Amino acid sequence: MDFLRRLVGSKPKSEEASKPQPSQTGAPAEVTQPGNPAEVTPTAPVVAQPSKAEKAAQDTAKAESSMPPTSPFGATRQLPPLESFVGKPGKHLIYGLATDIGQIRNNNQDAVYIFFSSNVSASGAPDLGLFVVADGMGGHHDGEKASAITTRMVAKHVATNFIIPLLGERFDDDPAERPVVSEILGQAVQMANQAVSDQIPEGGTTVTAAAVLGDLVHIAHVGDSRAYLITADGIEQITRDHSLVQRLIELDQLTPEEAALHPQRNVLYRAIGQSDNLEVDAVIRRLPPGARLLLCSDGLWNQVAESMLKDIVLSASSPQDACDRLITAANDRGGPDNITVVIVQAPG
Repeated sequence: MDFLRRLVGSKPKSEEASKPQPSQTGAPAEVTQPGNPAEVTPTAPVVAQPSKAEKAAQDTAKAESSMPPTSPFGATRQLPPLESFVGKPGKHLIYGLATDIGQIRNNNQDAVYIFFSSNVSASGAPDLGLFVVADGMGGHHDGEKASAITTRMVAKHVATNFIIPLLGERFDDDPAERPVVSEILGQAVQMANQAVSDQIPEGGTTVTAAAVLGDLVHIAHVGDSRAYLITADGIEQITRDHSLVQRLIELDQLTPEEAALHPQRNVLYRAIGQSDNLEVDAVIRRLPPGARLLLCSDGLWNQVAESMLKDIVLSASSPQDACDRLITAANDRGGPDNITVVIVQAPG
């Protein structure tokens, strides 16, 4: 994902085209129709200037924290008690990871970090996993640097302030004194935002970071990488895209069908490294027995329909098999972008 495509909706047409840098003009992007994702004609880099409707979309972004628990994206779903880690004796999380450059790009600007700990002892500590996916943007090397910085910063902050203290707990320690992982995830993303802003002024990235403890998952999210929850009953997108068209859909100013063809359908109004005042979505969910948590960059979900995501994941022999098959499916459909996918399967 490049800065021009994110801020204007265009992609480089050849491997020689590096990611363009932002400018201060307001010309719209040109998109070739119909929809082979590789058939996108880049124009001069621009920064979108919001219309009245688009300004309304941005102004209402602050209302996200008031979204009801029944929101399809679960953006503010709270599950008391938040830190009740439920483990299943003899049962453990398993996960898979795959990332691919795709068929068009000449470098991979996605980044992924995984930390996983499984413990069998009298302490009864639950499985613990940190899974971070970031999709960089902003020039040939700026995007890959921004995503790398973000994954490292998130991992370091969570390890220092949650994982290590959790490992040092005594049997008689009060669980109520345990640090709150959702708050630490939010702090970690804010620190990554500051680091990218300072070190890569022309770069940016999305981030979707999930901390899984037993059957409870905490997610901190910015941008349009996604997290899905997949069960035998179906697939649910549990993060919301911070894109212009998604906001306009929520305001009933676009239909999903119109959004799919909108010339600025990939414009983001929120990303790491693009603003000093960053809002971070927080999602808290339980993983039903046997459920799969899927994290991915838009190189996957832009190419593979949700129904196919579900079918591949549920029919695969393992999370790793599912990841490999999803990469193949995206590449079979042109692979115009980098593709990253992580799948975490709950025991059951």
